[in-house]
Amino acid sequence: MKEATKYIHAGTEPDPSTGAIMTPIYQTSTYVQAAPGKHKGYEYARSQNPTRTALERAFAEIENANYALAFSSGVAATDAVIKLLAPGDEVICANDMYGGTYRLFTKVFEKFGIKFIYVDTTKVSNISKAINNQTKLVWLETPTNPLMNITDISAVAAITKPKDILLAVDNTFASPYLQNPIDLGADIIMHSVTKYLGGHSDVIQGCLMMNSPELRDKLYFIQKSCGAVPGPMDCFLVLRGIKTLHVRMKAHCENGAKIAQWLRRHPKIGKVYWPGFEDHPGYAVAKKQMRDFGGMLSFVLKNDSVEEAMRVLSSTKLFSLAESLGGVESLINHPASMTHASIPKEERIKNGLTDSLIRLSVGIEDADDLIEDLNRAIG
Repeated sequence: MKEATKYIHAGTEPDPSTGAIMTPIYQTSTYVQAAPGKHKGYEYARSQNPTRTALERAFAEIENANYALAFSSGVAATDAVIKLLAPGDEVICANDMYGGTYRLFTKVFEKFGIKFIYVDTTKVSNISKAINNQTKLVWLETPTNPLMNITDISAVAAITKPKDILLAVDNTFASPYLQNPIDLGADIIMHSVTKYLGGHSDVIQGCLMMNSPELRDKLYFIQKSCGAVPGPMDCFLVLRGIKTLHVRMKAHCENGAKIAQWLRRHPKIGKVYWPGFEDHPGYAVAKKQMRDFGGMLSFVLKNDSVEEAMRVLSSTKLFSLAESLGGVESLINHPASMTHASIPKEERIKNGLTDSLIRLSVGIEDADDLIEDLNRAIG
């Protein structure tokens, strides 16, 4: 099945009772049983919901996975993965990662005796050096948020699999349209569904995809026991969003490329972080494991002035200053004070995330209008 067909039909089929082409919103908390333990596959909505079931089938299909689980947010999905571990276990993760993930790791799970080792995962040898007998999980982002660093998923999988270390990949920035980590050897894929999969800035949700039935059962037990599940309306909205993922991602990629190249030519712009440049350190790996380079990019002004960066952030009209990413509308963001504010400044600076860095989520508006908006704001 070709990609466009898969996204439109993934996980769904006409409702057998009415013929409705869209999966109904099953707005119920419980299900009537014919006798104790005798039911139609659904008992209580925290454990199962037909709308959520359809969405989880869709998630699995679009990531070429056997199983998927939906959660109430991307952080809730990440939380479930770390709950597979025990005190004394260690996790190797990128030193450039989403601030909410860093906060979850350091402020919540470290106090339960789980240790997190931060390395530059773009050099796979750093992961090898950090592995010891306590290592149970490697957590990757690629591309990373917000510096757009690239890690070779296949190369990391070649290290983790022989040692029975789980490899989880946050695939939010790429989306299944651009990258499928399961095919590259990952054990678990995480998405902040809020972003490209939902695509319309109207839902908070997360998901996990996996091939192992044992892993699925463990994560389902955590999902059911801890209860961080999405409601049926949210599931319905994401089912709708997935149907246009391929169309939206093509436009995000085209606009992202145009704006990245325009920014690089602008006399007032210093460095532009976008993996589609042939001189980007991760270009060869990105070209190998991704189908295109996406609509996310970051940049700094040539004078590296924090004051000037703040002025630009407050001067755009089409680029809205806001958290999040991946919606059809363009967003501009200041990672140091917004998405990555929970990371201590010294850690941010050490890893290249300066106070003057600006991140763009390039939407699907007309690229010329977006460029004009940025040009006016940069001055």
